[in-house]
Amino acid sequence: MTTRAEDTPPLTGRTALVTGGASGIGAAIAHRLADLGARVTIADVDPAGAESVAQEIGGDAWVVDLSDPDALTGGPGRVDVLINNAGIQRVSPIVDFEPEIFHKMLMIMVETPFRLIQSALPGMYERGFGRIVNISSVHGLRASEFKSAYVTAKHALEGLSKVTALEGGPHGVTSNCINPGYVRTPLVEKQIADQARIHGIDESQVVETIMLTHNAIKRLVEPGEVASLVGWLVGPDAAMVNGASYTMDGGWTAQ
Repeated sequence: MTTRAEDTPPLTGRTALVTGGASGIGAAIAHRLADLGARVTIADVDPAGAESVAQEIGGDAWVVDLSDPDALTGGPGRVDVLINNAGIQRVSPIVDFEPEIFHKMLMIMVETPFRLIQSALPGMYERGFGRIVNISSVHGLRASEFKSAYVTAKHALEGLSKVTALEGGPHGVTSNCINPGYVRTPLVEKQIADQARIHGIDESQVVETIMLTHNAIKRLVEPGEVASLVGWLVGPDAAMVNGASYTMDGGWTAQ
């Protein structure tokens, strides 16, 4: 039986790279891109997690420390779809914030995306196709106390994404950000104790009184919801979406 063109997944024959793909948002995105036909590489510092997700989706694992610029040399090769998702968090007042942690966070969430974009663009330009999605945050658009490095990094990622959009657009390459609020991931779960300590409240109060206080919709974002938006941004219906930042924050930034 002949397969109709409309039955062929839109990313068939394309390769994708998802940083921080071993769990949480990254794993959900990897599954979504694989469903769309892409061959996905999972880049993560967690060997077991990266290998597990890669096996689940028939992809590849790239075990790499994204805080080490030397480790990025000789990466996964061809990349048609780049998802800059990896991130870490530290909740601390500026006066107590360790400079080395600040540097590490900017390396993972700003410099590594820059280096991966720089590496991927020549091939994307040559093929006339590229999709770059940067998983930013509501904190790329709004600040919160005690998150100096994270807010700084996400604001910088927004700027990098927009410059990439302007340079890449004429070559068939789009670059966009997704800006979720708090997502139900291990990264968010690890913040609860720190938030409780700094604000002087019980851990059971953190989600409602700190994380969701600005939301009109009082729940966490699910990783699959972010992955669904990624799937649309890299698909054919979003070819004219470029340099945008899509909030998924339950109304936080509507205030």
